Amino acid sequence: MSQFLAALIASGTILLIILATDLGQRRITIMRMSRSVIAVAVIIAIFVHSFPTQGNDLSLQLVGVGTGLIGGLIAGALLPAHRRESGELYTVGGIGYALVWIVVSAGRVIFAYGAEHWFAEGLVRFSIDYRISGADTYANAFVFMSLAMVLARTAVLVTKMRKLKAAAQSHLAVSR
Repeated sequence: MSQFLAALIASGTILLIILATDLGQRRITIMRMSRSVIAVAVIIAIFVHSFPTQGNDLSLQLVGVGTGLIGGLIAGALLPAHRRESGELYTVGGIGYALVWIVVSAGRVIFAYGAEHWFAEGLVRFSIDYRISGADTYANAFVFMSLAMVLARTAVLVTKMRKLKAAAQSHLAVSR
């Protein structure tokens, strides 16, 4: 399978699950948060065939993780959480939230396409100059970026959920 096709399938799958799960008003549930983490775990099982550690391979993969963490924190910040009077917790995913995921997903796909069609020679030169062993390293960096982004977004949701529950409990304690 080509790097472009793999990126398209992986990024498209994650994007669809995230947008279907988070756009609009959605209840915060463990299943909702777990669904996207499970999807990324499946993507890793399908698309990560090796874990290159030669030269700067590990550094590039860590850059993917760091980029994903930042993206996930930004996305999480754009997903406000609220508590209804019934006690249900929910988020409101809007256009800003969707755009973060769309831009990041599109960037991965465009890079993969460009690596095969537009700048393959330059990428080979870059890989030699910076001691990156090959396509698996780039693919892993993008998959790990997806995982880190989903995990960071999930961590933000868990934090918001805990804060809302704590605020509700303190409000109950004060009103007694």
